[in-house]
Amino acid sequence: QVHLVESGGGLVQRGGSLRLSCTASGNIFSIRAMGWFRQAPGKERELVATVTSSGRTNYADSVKGRFTISRDTANNMLSLQMNSLKPEDTAVYYCNVERYAGTDWGQGTQVTVSS
Repeated sequence: QVHLVESGGGLVQRGGSLRLSCTASGNIFSIRAMGWFRQAPGKERELVATVTSSGRTNYADSVKGRFTISRDTANNMLSLQMNSLKPEDTAVYYCNVERYAGTDWGQGTQVTVSS
């Protein structure tokens, strides 16, 4: 199992920026991919961005060109740089890892974008 702790959420105005971080510990050698998901009130959890162990990235269409995912393998950290934020980006953001034997989730961090 991998333990994940997110940080960096908060309140920002439309057009602003935030950077989320996620620190992984535990069975980190079993990680195949890492990613960020989000869940807005009354909606299902959705993929935001992922990065594989080989560095291949994938983004939701809604965040392409605004968000950048990066992985610091040496420090077991995952980051999400969010620029040009919109009110519709408001959600709880979750760090996720995909292992060969399952998945793990962080506790989530709230991002609120005011208009």
